Amino acid sequence: MLSTPPTLRDVAAHAGVHVSTASRVIRGEHARVRPDTVERVLASARQLGFQRNRWAAGLRSGRTGVIGVLVPRITDVVLATLFEAIEQAASEAGYQAVVASSWDDPEIRQERVARYRAERVDGMIFGDARTSDSLLRGLAAESVPFVLVSRTSRGLPGIAGKDRAGGGMVAQHLVELGCRNLAVIAGPDYASTATDRVTGFLATALRCGSTVRPELVVNSTFDVDGGYRAMQVVLSRQVPDGVFAVNDFAAIGAIGALREHGLEIGRDVALVGYNDISVAAQLPTPLTSVRTPLDDMGRAAFAALVQRMGGAPVQSMKLAPTLIVRESTLAFSRARVPS
Repeated sequence: MLSTPPTLRDVAAHAGVHVSTASRVIRGEHARVRPDTVERVLASARQLGFQRNRWAAGLRSGRTGVIGVLVPRITDVVLATLFEAIEQAASEAGYQAVVASSWDDPEIRQERVARYRAERVDGMIFGDARTSDSLLRGLAAESVPFVLVSRTSRGLPGIAGKDRAGGGMVAQHLVELGCRNLAVIAGPDYASTATDRVTGFLATALRCGSTVRPELVVNSTFDVDGGYRAMQVVLSRQVPDGVFAVNDFAAIGAIGALREHGLEIGRDVALVGYNDISVAAQLPTPLTSVRTPLDDMGRAAFAALVQRMGGAPVQSMKLAPTLIVRESTLAFSRARVPS
């Protein structure tokens, strides 16, 4: 154990690399360093207890070692999971990640971005991108380093899930169960996570021979109350036998509305959510949901930002989802098996 705080030279010697290489790795500039060398340097830094002096490094390099993350609501379990993955990856690379909520409010969002820029963060990750996003396009025009996570916006780099494919999985599942009157709790029309899932659902339902009436596709917010209110609108127009809610919280709200109308989840109505939050499996009728690897998504977003900050081009990536089938649709299938 070193008697004095370890220096960058100590890390370089321990890893068996030149001090300039160790410096690049600690700063997060990995584009021109072999991956095994990056891992060796970071492992040496951890073993020696090396702590980067952000202020001194910032004065020398013009960088702060801090990245800013912006999400709609950090209290949302999906967004919190994403941030935890980003934060862990950032910490391993010698960065500090900070997060703020925009509440999907354009004015609050603009203020948060202005604050990050005033605090001289090295780069930003946006989890609140909009399908039409003048703020992000303005940042891109100024060459501000940033990437998107979870949501997409045309032409901007980021890491997301294959949401159209996920929506398609849900449609095929419901049609194969025998559902004929389908409805969609569609989420907000400015978020790609909502619009892509709905697009994939509707296209696959049509391909499977099932047409969804437009009035049964109802926009909502991404929360329990939004799902409840949207389901009430659907029920005022028709009682469906299959419902797709584009996130699990909206699905939980839909459950409340369906029960108020005397409908049993699984027996009368097959219901599917999205994101597979931990509570989905613990509901009285466990919820069928679509899972996207959020930890992988967050880590990949940070890696992409590091590339961006280093001046390297970023290739957008979409991660494959998995349909997790539980009682909210399995029970519906069993209820239709002749006794």
